[in-house]
Amino acid sequence: MRNSKRVGVELGLSDQEKETLRHIAKTVIESKARGKPVPEFTVDSQVLKEKRGAFVTINKGGQLRGCIGYVQAYKPLYQTVEEMAAQAAFNDPRFDPVTEKDLPDLEIEISVLTPLRRITDVEKIEVGKHGILIEKGFYSGLLLPQVATEYDWDRKTFLEHTCLKAGLPTNAWKDKDVVISIFSADIF
Repeated sequence: MRNSKRVGVELGLSDQEKETLRHIAKTVIESKARGKPVPEFTVDSQVLKEKRGAFVTINKGGQLRGCIGYVQAYKPLYQTVEEMAAQAAFNDPRFDPVTEKDLPDLEIEISVLTPLRRITDVEKIEVGKHGILIEKGFYSGLLLPQVATEYDWDRKTFLEHTCLKAGLPTNAWKDKDVVISIFSADIF
């Protein structure tokens, strides 16, 4: 269920840059699903060459079909999107790999992330603007900003579900040794 309210933030990506990233993600998924080699991508945009974290989310018929990304900025943005599109389509352990038969029904969403910011006051979390990363020991869970708005969650529910994603009890976000970080994303 799509909430029509704007989620995330604008990070200054032009329409052309967003279109280039969508083209890369779609081309990677289609090529691999058809057993064809993935073409080499070159970009002129300096923005797309900046190291940025990003997630690629694949939906089919309004249902999640794959979602994988890098929270940290390891690679140039266009390469991150290329790699995460392949990972979301073919290596998300929650789903079978995408097949050629799936291609016409897939919707691809890209979330370009801002850097993580550690917080100590959960009141700083703005539903619809922030995503959450919760870490405790070896456990960690992350939910993108759009998840809370899609399910119409309030801040507490968002925190509880992020704890569940981390494999922690729902109230673990209150623990003193839990690290909570927030980020935002340009989602398109």
